[in-house]
Amino acid sequence: APLRYRYYQNVCTQSYSYVWWDWARWEREIDWMALSGINLALAFAGQEATWQRVYRTLGLNQSEIDAYFTGPAFLAWNRMGNLRGWAGPLPPAWHLKQLYLQYRIVERMRSLGMTTVLPAFAGHVPQGILRVFPHVNATRLGGWSHFDCTYSCTYLLDPEDPMFQVIGTLFLKELIKEFGTDHVYSADTFNEMTPLSSDPTYLSRVSNAVFKSMTGADPEAVWLMQGWLFQHQPDFWQPAQVQALLHGVPLGRMIVLDLFAESKPVYQWTESFYGQPFIWCMLHNFGGNHGLFGTVEAINHGPFAARHFSNSTMVGTGLVPEGIEQNDMVYELMNELGWRQEPLDLPSWVTRYAERRYGIPNAAAAEAWRLLLRSVYNCTGVCVNHNRSPLVRRPSLHMDTELWYNASDVYEAWRLLLSARAELGSSTTFRYDLVDITRQAAQQLVGDYYLSIRQAFQSHTLPELLTAGGVLVYDLLPELDNLLSSHSLFLLGRWLESARAVATSDREAEQYELNARNQVTLWGPSGNILDYANKQLGGLVLDYYGVRWSLFVSTLVESLNSGTPFHQDQFNQAVFQVERGFIYNKKRYPTMPAGDTLEISRKLFLKYYP
Repeated sequence: APLRYRYYQNVCTQSYSYVWWDWARWEREIDWMALSGINLALAFAGQEATWQRVYRTLGLNQSEIDAYFTGPAFLAWNRMGNLRGWAGPLPPAWHLKQLYLQYRIVERMRSLGMTTVLPAFAGHVPQGILRVFPHVNATRLGGWSHFDCTYSCTYLLDPEDPMFQVIGTLFLKELIKEFGTDHVYSADTFNEMTPLSSDPTYLSRVSNAVFKSMTGADPEAVWLMQGWLFQHQPDFWQPAQVQALLHGVPLGRMIVLDLFAESKPVYQWTESFYGQPFIWCMLHNFGGNHGLFGTVEAINHGPFAARHFSNSTMVGTGLVPEGIEQNDMVYELMNELGWRQEPLDLPSWVTRYAERRYGIPNAAAAEAWRLLLRSVYNCTGVCVNHNRSPLVRRPSLHMDTELWYNASDVYEAWRLLLSARAELGSSTTFRYDLVDITRQAAQQLVGDYYLSIRQAFQSHTLPELLTAGGVLVYDLLPELDNLLSSHSLFLLGRWLESARAVATSDREAEQYELNARNQVTLWGPSGNILDYANKQLGGLVLDYYGVRWSLFVSTLVESLNSGTPFHQDQFNQAVFQVERGFIYNKKRYPTMPAGDTLEISRKLFLKYYP
């Protein structure tokens, strides 16, 4: 390999994808990592158990700890000081199960030659610390995203306060005693949080305090930091501020993840992170959304440009999606690029990929993949892959239907893949891809029907509104739900039952299921980050997105019938009850697929292929 590291994982993936995993699923992932040449990865499970022990040692009581930890599906943001308390608390059994997993995860990773990255103290503390140590110098941060201080506004210790070192070193010593160490630690103090001061001296003091609390427990410590903050708040993080934060740590003792390098690389405007080593990362996915997407040209050239950059400090490549189990091809490609000296010939690479993917060469399948490669997988410019399709967004009259590619390429790839079903139909990967591309075609069709609905409403043509709305609500969405329900990897029931399976009591099962339902829909008590983690799953399309669209269409019909204008804010209030209703509907969804994927896809094709 040309560089030392091939890194994998994002702190958010712990919540969006891994949260309900058992050991069998973890073992498969770690084996895939080994097969892909990954040699540096987070080992974040079970850290709350250690934190709880530390907080108790410091004198906090259980109710103060319970008010701090979020529920399992939101722990990623609790760990970065964004959230507290939401969907919690964590039951004692949760800690035990996660500890058990962590022991096995680090053992397996190390046995396969990987460097594990353990969590470290970033400076955020529960409010209880202020009761036990009334003279501690801590400042309350502002709200995060669309959360107010009910579940946000955590406390950040002043870097000069002696308790910073006490807590940070105590935590890490406990962690190392429990799990051993490979001397690499991760901490994010200012993830999407504006620091209290832009004074470079202050910023250097903070990073120095974080690093010092690491070396207090492990003199050989290296800090791995996500570089997301620099491109997320560029107005705050000007060159002087970035340099101050990075130079609070001795050169070479920090590794920065250039987290969104395929779209918004930071190394270019920071003189290669002012001398600190960095890893060129592909973020690719937000919230674990479904939807075909890729920036293949950017990832095929980006890492090589970064290596040849003036005074480059690049030490590896990385995969840092917020959620996994989507767009396999892009990850296989990025993994391969970590082993290459120069860019690949992509059309010939993807032709070989199709053959490897299905086990035999097939001309139609290869042609389908070349079409996808040049269209949906080739977003250029600053691409942010958040699925904005009307399918998975709260309906309004101002929805975004723009695509970065030619829709007809996806329809044609769908036709080609379907034509290969006789030869490839027994391949499990083929069946998965057929669901995925049919789903993508259906998603495009939803956008078209939405435009027809909007046009009919705005031109006051009721018959057309009834036709387009009727097809969408009573045929296309139910058909899409049937398709998704025919494959185990596209089942809502699988996500919900995996949450319930972690529980040791009915009460826990209910809490975990509500966590799982809330994350993929409202993301917060009141739709704070609504549909951020949207998924296209059998059950969810019918009972959540479908019900929303049904309400929207009937509201528009009622508006035309009565001659009263459509009010978005009134609709939002009504639809919120529908969204919330889904979270609490207590319905059990199938965990086993039903129906024949090949037949359902063919039926959809015959009915809808444009």
